[in-house]
Amino acid sequence: MSDPWLTIIGLGEDGLAGLPPASRDALDLAEIIFGGPRHLELAGAGDRGRPWPVPFDLAPVMALRGRRVVVLASGDPFWLGAGGSLAAALPPSEWRALPAPGVFSLAAARLGWRLESTTCLGLHAAPFARLRPHLTRGCRVLATLRDGEAPAALAEWLVGQGMGAMQMTLLERLGGPQQRIRQTRADHFSLGDVQALVAVALDGADLPKGVGLPRGFGLPDDLFASDGQITKRAIRAVTLAALAPRGDELLWDIGGGSGSISVEWCLNGGRALTIEPRADRIANIEQNIRDFGLEDRMQAITGRAPDALEGLPTPDAVFVGGGGQAVFAPLLALPPGTRLVANAVTLETEALLIGLQAKRGGTLTRLSVEESVPLGQLRGWSPARSVTQWAVVL
Repeated sequence: MSDPWLTIIGLGEDGLAGLPPASRDALDLAEIIFGGPRHLELAGAGDRGRPWPVPFDLAPVMALRGRRVVVLASGDPFWLGAGGSLAAALPPSEWRALPAPGVFSLAAARLGWRLESTTCLGLHAAPFARLRPHLTRGCRVLATLRDGEAPAALAEWLVGQGMGAMQMTLLERLGGPQQRIRQTRADHFSLGDVQALVAVALDGADLPKGVGLPRGFGLPDDLFASDGQITKRAIRAVTLAALAPRGDELLWDIGGGSGSISVEWCLNGGRALTIEPRADRIANIEQNIRDFGLEDRMQAITGRAPDALEGLPTPDAVFVGGGGQAVFAPLLALPPGTRLVANAVTLETEALLIGLQAKRGGTLTRLSVEESVPLGQLRGWSPARSVTQWAVVL
């Protein structure tokens, strides 16, 4: 189609006055205009306006295929907007996009922040815990928020994370006549009458050293909800190094315990399915998913391998915390290139891994960790159970 039927228009808080001629022309020619109630009012859509259904659904737009349709989005339609969903559902010949400056660009322009070195997040439909990997001394974060009550809730959450010194800049109704910018520390938050649309800029310049989650592998054990069934920090670091997480890869974590392996896999950009038979441990795994803001990347599955593996999407890597021959039989049939890491603490499982390594190759590693503990008035070494680890690429 030389003349696309769908035009996706970015709209700012200044409404029609801020639109370039191409966007104004597309609006004038449109038979139907979709958008949120605020968008439709700003654009003067009138009788041509159609509000998005709740919950959000593309079907009403797709049903008008071939007619002249405009979809309105805030600012840049491909920054947390409807543009990406529409583009995924249509060939490029059927749509065009006319973006406007988005909230992150407008915020950076007001604050003088470099966007390429600023973390930009959408928290209007996500938990505050999604911030955790990004909050450190010196961080700069721009985030959209749900409504006018969210900034105070965010300030309280930051204080609970030990980040009361975080500088918060509230950015309300950016780009329009009602724009307002106010600053406060998280632990001094008392701002009222916050107007949506609202975004927040977080500046960690005044945070103390050592706050936030460290990068790499091996988070402290006490950060996880656990009944004690957890791959301990040092062993977990070596295990994750062997698993070698990469962006958006899928992990099967079999015998999840607390889910600590899955959590760190996801914090390094992957996705995880954590399989665990015990309901109390599933509760811990789900708590860790919430605490680390990983609802979109990690899922707890109640069940016991190998039965619980049936029907799951094919993984890129698998971690096995223990189990017999029946667990490994379907794993060894996974596609070539799948990375498999298994840890054993019992003699029986160790013997199984030794036999599997003899047949399938890979590496066997014996991991022994000792920590200093009081010994009378002095100190001595206390050894943890040794772990035999088999790592192989199938």
